[in-house]
Amino acid sequence: MASRGTQRVGIVVSRFNELLTRRLLEGAVTALTSARIPPGQIDTVWVPGAFEIPVVLQRLGLTRRYRALVALGAVIRGDTHHYDAICREVSHGVAEVARTTGVPVGFGVIMAERRADAVARAGGRWNLGTEAAQAALDTARVLETAPCAGAAKRATTR
Repeated sequence: MASRGTQRVGIVVSRFNELLTRRLLEGAVTALTSARIPPGQIDTVWVPGAFEIPVVLQRLGLTRRYRALVALGAVIRGDTHHYDAICREVSHGVAEVARTTGVPVGFGVIMAERRADAVARAGGRWNLGTEAAQAALDTARVLETAPCAGAAKRATTR
């Protein structure tokens, strides 16, 4: 986990379906700045597609500079099984990053059957980027408070 007092949040966002992912990013940044995270403390890294999100999240998490991370992408079902494989790997990869680094990761990757459903989740009816950023910060607060706070340090000093 990042050192106490750091507010830095990392966002990894997919360029694939960029019209949607830019809207997710706007929602995430708005949520973070509304939570008093200064814009200069928000780092955004663009990756080619959703599949690449976990490896970059992991690298950011391992730096220990971040209080929280946010994963943003949009995967829309096509005519092949590619959708299923990408959704499965991104979900597992993001969860693994959170577990192995101890840095909370908000999951803002839209997985939709139809483009209209994805548009609705990227600011149409609601914004999954906003929700993912809020969830990452909420989880960071949980980890920073008792009984979670210091658990890793206590475990290594026994």
